[in-house]
Amino acid sequence: MNLLKKAKITQLQVVIGLLLSMAARAQTVRGRVTDAASGRPIRGVSIVGLNTQTGTTTDANGSYSLRLSPGSHTLRYSFVGYETRSEPVQIQDETTVSINISLTESRASLNEVIVVGSRAQTARTNIQTPVPVDVIGSKELKAYAQTDLSQILNYAAPSFSSNRQTVSDGTDHIDPASLRGLGPDQVLVLVNGKRRHTTALVNINGTFGRGTVGTDLNAIPVAAIERIEVLRDGAAAQYGSDAIAGVINVVLKKETPWAASLQYGQHASHTLGRHFNDGATTQFDLSKGFRIGRRGSISFGAQYLDRGATNRGGIDTRPLLYSNLPTRGANESETDFGTRYRVLKADDDARAQAAGLDRNNMRVGNAAVRNLGFLVNGAFGIEKTAEVYFQTGFTDKQGKAAGFYRLPSQSTQVDLTLYPNGFLPFIHTGVQDLSASAGLRGLAGGWHYDLSNTFGQNRIRFDITNTVNASLPTGTSPTEFYAGTLRFAQNTINADVSKRHEAGGILTALNTAFGAEFRIDSYEIQAGDELSYSFGQPSQGIEGRKIGTAFTAAGAQVFPGFKPANALTKSRNNQGLYADLEAEFGPRFLLGVAGRYENYSDFGHNFSYKATGRFTVYKAISIRGAVATGFRAPSLHQRFFNNESTQFVNNVPRQILTVNNDNGIVRQFGVGSLKPELATSYSLGLAGQLGKTVTFTVDAYEIAIKDRIVFSSQFVRETAPTGTVNTILNTVDPNQQINSVQFFTNAISTRTQGLDVVLTDRIRIARNSLTLSAAANFNQTKVTQIKGSSTLETNPDLRARLFDRTEQSRFESSVPKSKINLSGGLTTGKWDFLIRALRFGEVTFLSTTDPFTTDGKPRIVDGVPYPTENDQTFSAKWVTDLTVTYRFLKTVSATLGATNLFDVYPDRAYLNPRNSETNLTGDPATRYSGNLDNTSNGRFLYSRTVTQFGFNGRFLFGRINLTF
Repeated sequence: MNLLKKAKITQLQVVIGLLLSMAARAQTVRGRVTDAASGRPIRGVSIVGLNTQTGTTTDANGSYSLRLSPGSHTLRYSFVGYETRSEPVQIQDETTVSINISLTESRASLNEVIVVGSRAQTARTNIQTPVPVDVIGSKELKAYAQTDLSQILNYAAPSFSSNRQTVSDGTDHIDPASLRGLGPDQVLVLVNGKRRHTTALVNINGTFGRGTVGTDLNAIPVAAIERIEVLRDGAAAQYGSDAIAGVINVVLKKETPWAASLQYGQHASHTLGRHFNDGATTQFDLSKGFRIGRRGSISFGAQYLDRGATNRGGIDTRPLLYSNLPTRGANESETDFGTRYRVLKADDDARAQAAGLDRNNMRVGNAAVRNLGFLVNGAFGIEKTAEVYFQTGFTDKQGKAAGFYRLPSQSTQVDLTLYPNGFLPFIHTGVQDLSASAGLRGLAGGWHYDLSNTFGQNRIRFDITNTVNASLPTGTSPTEFYAGTLRFAQNTINADVSKRHEAGGILTALNTAFGAEFRIDSYEIQAGDELSYSFGQPSQGIEGRKIGTAFTAAGAQVFPGFKPANALTKSRNNQGLYADLEAEFGPRFLLGVAGRYENYSDFGHNFSYKATGRFTVYKAISIRGAVATGFRAPSLHQRFFNNESTQFVNNVPRQILTVNNDNGIVRQFGVGSLKPELATSYSLGLAGQLGKTVTFTVDAYEIAIKDRIVFSSQFVRETAPTGTVNTILNTVDPNQQINSVQFFTNAISTRTQGLDVVLTDRIRIARNSLTLSAAANFNQTKVTQIKGSSTLETNPDLRARLFDRTEQSRFESSVPKSKINLSGGLTTGKWDFLIRALRFGEVTFLSTTDPFTTDGKPRIVDGVPYPTENDQTFSAKWVTDLTVTYRFLKTVSATLGATNLFDVYPDRAYLNPRNSETNLTGDPATRYSGNLDNTSNGRFLYSRTVTQFGFNGRFLFGRINLTF
């Protein structure tokens, strides 16, 4: 035993000796990096030894220290907004080398090495890439007034669009996002170049992105981000499924000094004669990067966000709150009916006043949320040319969103013994997001290699409060329910190799890259408590109650829980192989090709390709373009999600059944299994530099997608008992409590065309710096084909319900058709000023009911034409942001600012004149009717179906920034 201990001690001594020997031979390069014009130190400059994989960053004083082994090295100094500089250095034993560097502000808009879109080792800026890439650096991220990543991108990248939703269940807490007008699931998100998992939530509510599964960008703390790269081009041939519209790559910080910021703000707005001071938001960010040993570093970024709810809801226009609307008797005159109606209303108003029931009974705006998250990023050198790296993070988000108010008159949905005045139910959404990635990368035999494993999981728990299961005996229902949990997990293994081959003659260099990927996806639905979904309580022999002949609503009002029949665990795997070649023909011509083969266990294989090119036509001006095919695999959520929910359609509550794609009900509609979406895209652009300071990029694109997966419109029960939908639903719902059914299917083809323009100018006046930029996106999507099954195509009524006018407008016009971003930033002395004006283009909503019949005549409802005003276009608006920063010290600064400085709101939603609580006439063609517009009885003053920039108005904030 003693011999064994001695042997272990001896081995340890040998290892320590070797490490000390290596450390002794490694020598130090020290120095300072400053701004060439002002002489101020630059914090966060990246210094990399190009042939050793060794790197570091500068501290708050611009100082750095880097350990290198003896020999010849080349150091590259790079920072967003500055020209990259390379310096040779010779390291000898027992020497310390001092290198001070001055960086010059870039004449390009952003002169950072771009990672996404190419596997070549050559450093390129955004005007040198063959496809368009936007870069948003950490300096810009800190300058924005927005608090979370999706909103920052919404204001920073014109081709990106994302808005918070309201009264849409879990979607209130996970913002749907669009790139180039396409869906949330058609943009791929990477973190440090590795695939990021999507959420567990599929959006089934009436908002943009309905039927899609996106990535929760707000689960990534902004404090951990060094820069964001937005590739605006199809890249499925390089990165696989989902990258039809493009790729967002989030690059994490490395070795950085301590940085902390504390921000507080709230909305201070005025609209419709009311003042609003709500949505109080507190945010705390903290980040730090540490040097570990000779060639190691570890950094972390953490964020805490507490955002209060906002409410821009209108006044309920229903004449009666406690009782149903009266009907005119057969022998009753209009005058007598009107008199009786007014008496009923007077009694109803008096009762509401006595009980304190406010007609402003909804909460229409941002949900309340608390978000705490962190990300850790690290790397450790293990050989001269190899390193182990990792990143891991966790975010916990707790949200509280409101649903539709249940009035006491809605007898089948309330229990008057518990809520005599009705109730506003709440959905509590607990989102836990976990990610972890680790790998080994280095250089061997001239080949760069990267082996990695990436895991991600998103888990969403639903708890419903201030609600009731109305089917239970009166007075016995709980008011809080656990409604179930969704979980999605993804594990990805990657192996990538690449090498740059120098050549002579016409071909001067060839970069070759090859790789393989193996990915496993899993999706899970966990059932809620019995009372969250049950009709009565079957386990205790308690039958569901009726009111007269009407069944009361089953499960928790606003969000019935997942039943055991909904519960499932499904998984799949896929294997991918790719090759990526990029050839340089002298300094003026670049040509690239890529191909990727993937095989999925659930639907089969796909091959995608891409070709890119860039040709310098004059000095720094180049033509660039690409042609590509792409695909998006149907998500497990779209294949298997199933549940029952309560939704309000034209003010009428519906119990809606969502069935998964493998369900027999779907087959009765003649719909087959889901297959992948297939895309073909083209882009052509011009990029370059004019004079010494102006850079520009102009890129046109077209994206054609066939077999797009849609979430069908609702197939509602017909009046005739023998109708097709009735016959199908009665097989699973003999009590006929379910009003309609919906499902996922490959039903449409679309064509998207657009233009991106970016123009920047950086002006130096003495020691003052002025940066001007103008960027714009013009975009149009058209549905080119709607195709159902043979069963649906032969039934005009069913075919119309497959993909109705409202669903079509979600694809074609719910995202602004244009967005223009004008900004100016001035740095003078200790002051920084940033002003930005964004023009959000028009959006259009089409109502489900066409105001005209198929022969072009007005559609008559209740004896009068159906209003054409329900088809509404909301005009373009300018929104202005302003921030002012003062630096007290090098390490302390303060920022004051405003988003939506001039308190701009979108156009009001159309309110039909008959939708008024005072409209009590006896004539059925003119008296009150709340289902003739899209305001839900006047409570939605602004459209929640199509959004441009939200409707919360002005937001004022202050922020303290520290670095030390």
